[in-house]
Amino acid sequence: MASVVPSSPIGRILPRHAHRAVEDALADTRVVLINGARQCGKSTIVAQIGADRGAEWRSLDRAATRHAAEFDPTSFVRDDQMLVIDEVQRVPELLLAIKEVVDTDPRPGRFLLTGSARVLGLRGVPDALPGRMETIELWPLAQGEIDGTPDGFVDAVFDQGVDLRHGSLEQRTGYIDRVIRGGFPEAVARVGRRRETFFDNYVADIVNRDVIQLSEIERGPEMRALIRMLAARSGQLLVPGSIAGEIGLPQTTVNRYLGLLEEVFLIKRIPAWSRNLSSRAVSTAKAAMVDSGIAANLLGQDAASLRRIDSPLGGLLEGFVTMEIARQLTWSNVRAELFHYRTKDKVEVDIVLEDRRGRVVAIDVKSSATARPDDFKGINHLAERVGGDLVAGIVLYTGTETLAFGPKNRAVPISALWEM
Repeated sequence: MASVVPSSPIGRILPRHAHRAVEDALADTRVVLINGARQCGKSTIVAQIGADRGAEWRSLDRAATRHAAEFDPTSFVRDDQMLVIDEVQRVPELLLAIKEVVDTDPRPGRFLLTGSARVLGLRGVPDALPGRMETIELWPLAQGEIDGTPDGFVDAVFDQGVDLRHGSLEQRTGYIDRVIRGGFPEAVARVGRRRETFFDNYVADIVNRDVIQLSEIERGPEMRALIRMLAARSGQLLVPGSIAGEIGLPQTTVNRYLGLLEEVFLIKRIPAWSRNLSSRAVSTAKAAMVDSGIAANLLGQDAASLRRIDSPLGGLLEGFVTMEIARQLTWSNVRAELFHYRTKDKVEVDIVLEDRRGRVVAIDVKSSATARPDDFKGINHLAERVGGDLVAGIVLYTGTETLAFGPKNRAVPISALWEM
């Protein structure tokens, strides 16, 4: 069937930063894969692009289409026009058939694929397309995509460093609303109990449909308990042994489950940064929930409860900021990687960005509307070790103005992430 652009639950199709990246990739690459969480907008992008190019659309979520692909992969992918295949991870055998086609006909833009799991990381998937396929990650909507603002913080902080300035009208309550909303189009379009129902169904669907079916696990309740534990530990070190002890599963099983949750884009692991500067730096990763709305819902938090002093807002806000930056790294001009930093003495920096030239931006996230010198303790510790490679130390906070706390340290409103 021909590509048809689906309607948006928000009422309008929001421009996505990834759209341009997909168009550029199709211009010189035979196979392009858009990889990302379910219901984050992959189908909308490929439908838009496919409709413009007169592409044939085939969704493997349809049982009849999936059975045809499984029965005869070679015939399924044989088509003279551009072919869009949605949810390709459901029939991974198609990748070898696609390889045969593009090796015979090496024109760019032959196949546009989507996947709701890290396709090449799944067990049993052949490594069929090296040098023939480009993968573009798509996350739930960034705040700038929702608001129609630039989403340019990563480029701005590396370009401007300590000269970065930003003023904001956003208040702490506004940030709380953004955290519980998250970025899935369906959640953005809903409020209150209807949004909570979407999140409940989404997590259940991921476990029952993707994780269990793709991996044939049998411990669904334990997987759900693990997901809730990860939401509660947002911003903390990911120690599988400790998690295994609390949840009552073998550590090998916990390690496997964590890998599965990352493959289906429910969590993202943030590796530790060290550059071998200190033997006291820990090497343990942290985990962030890909969507802050899901994390808040798993913890039973709404706007009213998150406004309380004893709420888990700090961890949720750190995860929210981390994933906004992770999204930006997929389209920023600066090619940088995302880490965290922590020593055995528990001195830490929430986010460390390092570009290909070794330049470093250190970022801490605070839920307070007031910034203090002590907020830069971890950043100052890291600055002593990287010296001139530090571009800037940034405390992102819920206040409204940029404040200087030394030659390279700045407190900056969180909204700079999407408004700069």
